[in-house]
Amino acid sequence: MTSSTIAQPWALDARQAVQAIRSGRLKAVDYVMALLARADTYSSLHAFITLETESAIAAASRIDALTGNERARYPLAGLPIAVKANINVKGARTCAGTPALAGFVAPTTAPTVTRLVEAGAIVLGKTNMHELAVGITSTNLAAHAGPVRNPYDRSKIPGGSSGGTAAALAARIAPAGLGTDTGGSTRIPAALTGTAGLRPSVGNGGAERRYRNEHDVVPISHTRDTVGPMARTAADLAFIDGIATGDTALPAIELARLRIGLPRDCWRQLDSAVEAIAHAALERLEKAGVTFVDVELTEIMSICERISLPIAFAELGDDVPAWLAANGAPVQTLGALAERIASPDVRRIYEATLAGTYAEAYPHAIQVLRPELQRRYASIFDTAGLDALLFPTTPLPAVDIDDIEGSAVVTIGNGEPIDEMAAYLRHTDPASIAGIPGLSIPAGLTPSGLPVGIEIDGPLGSDRRLLAIGIAFESVLGALPPPF
Repeated sequence: MTSSTIAQPWALDARQAVQAIRSGRLKAVDYVMALLARADTYSSLHAFITLETESAIAAASRIDALTGNERARYPLAGLPIAVKANINVKGARTCAGTPALAGFVAPTTAPTVTRLVEAGAIVLGKTNMHELAVGITSTNLAAHAGPVRNPYDRSKIPGGSSGGTAAALAARIAPAGLGTDTGGSTRIPAALTGTAGLRPSVGNGGAERRYRNEHDVVPISHTRDTVGPMARTAADLAFIDGIATGDTALPAIELARLRIGLPRDCWRQLDSAVEAIAHAALERLEKAGVTFVDVELTEIMSICERISLPIAFAELGDDVPAWLAANGAPVQTLGALAERIASPDVRRIYEATLAGTYAEAYPHAIQVLRPELQRRYASIFDTAGLDALLFPTTPLPAVDIDDIEGSAVVTIGNGEPIDEMAAYLRHTDPASIAGIPGLSIPAGLTPSGLPVGIEIDGPLGSDRRLLAIGIAFESVLGALPPPF
């Protein structure tokens, strides 16, 4: 059987693609070429900033030159992956979607990328993103990047900041990829594009941190940042995560034995379409045997509102200059970087950091309030005997692109107008601040055809169990149709 018998290789998921390449049914070069052609066809999505065409074809040729037994030693043999533009890949541009770094070529490769490549993965290209990862729309106003467009409706945002990776996955340009997540940046774009995204455990940054990349990712906040895998299903996420971490075991999940918490605070003030789809998902899971328990996150949400910005943007003031210095970047100060920021919403945040806006609140936030937040989360899981928490990933589906500011003001249901970034972060931010893992999977499509995601958050260190729960939920909820 030759590669020509696979008529639409771009439709394969990550595990299917690897199986086809390792078995010899699909040539890695043919697969890469098919995806590159699809990237060209859908270039108006602005999913990629750069395609690593020559190196990807060369890597695929090396995979094809191996014998079948040799290919079998590579668990990701020939799998093309999309890598967010703020993650270092040696010899490729790490521009983080900002003009000051537009031509910067990374001197190193992030350890997570290295582990995937050593397992046989191929870097297809560097994906577009919200400028410097400081935003949730991926409406990048830098000339070399452009606003990422949602494959389900090109007038809408794909979410961010990892919107380019999510758009590439949804459009079947890549089967899997990497994003980063500070407050929701793998999960929000996954929810808005009908894909799956994992925010791994971070904890307090020591042994609890699942993905370690240090100075190989353009940062926002060392307390909150993490690389995270993105794919079209939780099953593919588990596949990629297992290779990236060496932790491949998946526990058996019996739906009838699960106790899942429903945080009331995340089930209020929802867009009507999101509410209908999320409740329909609950009903299907409940019929499958899942037990749901109402829980209260009011105090947790209150703490998050007080410490979210001080932790993220006070640390930005030190962490970004440290990355610039460690990588020999063309600019070396936060001020020099800020002067060339193209997106007004991002520039305002950098200017606030430079002005010391968050500095005074930072010590109390990091030393007192964040540990209290972590204790409260641990208590909720323990006291109620919960396996996880479940809620809509975002309170509203994708909204129109604002190509003037980079983000806008939105309303949810009949509520008051609120900042777009605050609206989309409302459900994803708390787990991010606490450092616990979170997973977003598709739940359905709105009547207008926009994806809706549901998020599953688990206790610190429960990443593999969380992925197994996501796989079990996918078996009940099913997959979404592709956008085209």
